[in-house]
Amino acid sequence: MDLSVFHAVARPLPHAVMVCTASGRILAANAATHRTVDGMRPGAQLLELVTDADEVAGRLRQWLRSGSPLPGVMTVRDGKGPPVRLRCHGARAAWWRGEEPAVQIHLVRLDVSDRFVALSQRVSLMDRQLAYRHAIAEERDRLLRTETAARARMQRLYRLTAALAASGNLTDVCDAVHRCAPAALDAVEVTLELHVRRVVPSLGPTDTLPNPATPWIDLDERSGASPRAPLPATARRVPLETEGIHLGSLAVHYAPDAEPDVEHSVAIAQQVAQAVRRAGLFEHEHRLAERLQRSLLPRLPHVPDLDIASGYAPGTHMVDVGGDWYDVHLLDDDTVGFTIGDVAGHGIAEATAMAQINTVLRSIARRHGEHPPTIMAELNDFLGTYHEGRMATACYAAYHRPTRTLRYTKAGHPPPLLIGADGTTRYLEGALAPPLGPVPYTEYPQAEITIPADATLLFYTDGLIERRGESLDVGLERLARAARTTAGLDARGTCDLLLHQQHDSDMPDDRALLTVRFPSGIPVPPGIPVPPGPPGPA
Repeated sequence: MDLSVFHAVARPLPHAVMVCTASGRILAANAATHRTVDGMRPGAQLLELVTDADEVAGRLRQWLRSGSPLPGVMTVRDGKGPPVRLRCHGARAAWWRGEEPAVQIHLVRLDVSDRFVALSQRVSLMDRQLAYRHAIAEERDRLLRTETAARARMQRLYRLTAALAASGNLTDVCDAVHRCAPAALDAVEVTLELHVRRVVPSLGPTDTLPNPATPWIDLDERSGASPRAPLPATARRVPLETEGIHLGSLAVHYAPDAEPDVEHSVAIAQQVAQAVRRAGLFEHEHRLAERLQRSLLPRLPHVPDLDIASGYAPGTHMVDVGGDWYDVHLLDDDTVGFTIGDVAGHGIAEATAMAQINTVLRSIARRHGEHPPTIMAELNDFLGTYHEGRMATACYAAYHRPTRTLRYTKAGHPPPLLIGADGTTRYLEGALAPPLGPVPYTEYPQAEITIPADATLLFYTDGLIERRGESLDVGLERLARAARTTAGLDARGTCDLLLHQQHDSDMPDDRALLTVRFPSGIPVPPGIPVPPGPPGPA
């Protein structure tokens, strides 16, 4: 409490009240003090005003040691008249926080009726009021500090909770714990120690998890090795348990002077355990979906004089299986068929439709493999009859090896990309028709092109070029630009490079790729023109 509160309390009192330091310097005095003795004002020296300075100095020392008012008498010189005899009651001003201790003194002239008992009661009441106000101010400050600290801790806990909720896999969970858990726990560092085989129980002997930027400690790998080193005295291990499964622990390293909150640490460990368990189940389902998807894709046959490779990559954070497919059809000694397609959507129904389409397509290709429009028409009829309401895009091409002629048709599918031996590119944008399914009795056109020597033909699904909020033209240009760097690569090298040439973005679709390289072993017969075809992006 400062002197402003003293002035507010002492101003209306009818008797004189002043505050002075142990050395006698007057710090504050109310108006009644000025009326009693005019010279007793703030800044004046009390020992210079009194006639008995030594006795008053002793009184000051006595009052400084007292918590209750003690009586006394002093004679003060008054410039307007003879000295004034005063009865006084003084005590240490416990509310004062100055560098030098202070005394609070109540004064009454002896030539006025002496009301000692009433004055003592007023003195005690004023002391209690000042002490009460001081206690209220300190409690208010304490509550404010407590509330500010609690709000800051709640904000740190919210950031951790939000980061864990947004984590889709173990790598994201580990990153969220590394970034947000130390602040939420008032710790220096936090490390995840996990039994990975319990987190992702479907991991096979050869399966591994991706290495995150901030790796966790795999307790299963250490099970046969030396035991974990003990933590330092400033660290604690908090168990990670959920659904009755012990997943590992959270190693929390505190500052040397920190006081860990055990209940708070356990609550945060429960949140982390639930996030780890959820991420483990996601990883389990993701691996099952990926294996199911790969089991539905065919094993491509060996084709003499052609270099063929295929690839498939699931979309980031996708758990459901998709409808992408590709295949190679050996039609006769001279003709090879290539197909690629994509059933719209993700899930078991789409994967089932994809498997059936691929099976039916093999049967149709045995009968009409050299006529792409006929194949597309029968496939459209099959989809409309047995998968009503479903839609798929597809591209089918028949390659005649002696003449190096490629006939193709597309049903709503992205155009194949032809890559020349020198790295030039162009898209085969002819023979475009609506997707399979929605439009019955569609007539499918056919386009024809002669494949140059040592060229590479790229069939792909839209996941390779599509990105959220981006035009398809941008994706096509990006793919063509990357394809120009594949000169000199075989089919497998080209496939691997293009399948992963784009950075992952927000939930990209699955990507399927069929790469066919046409070596120059079979010459082009003379007289067969090479149509220019529509140019690809520059």
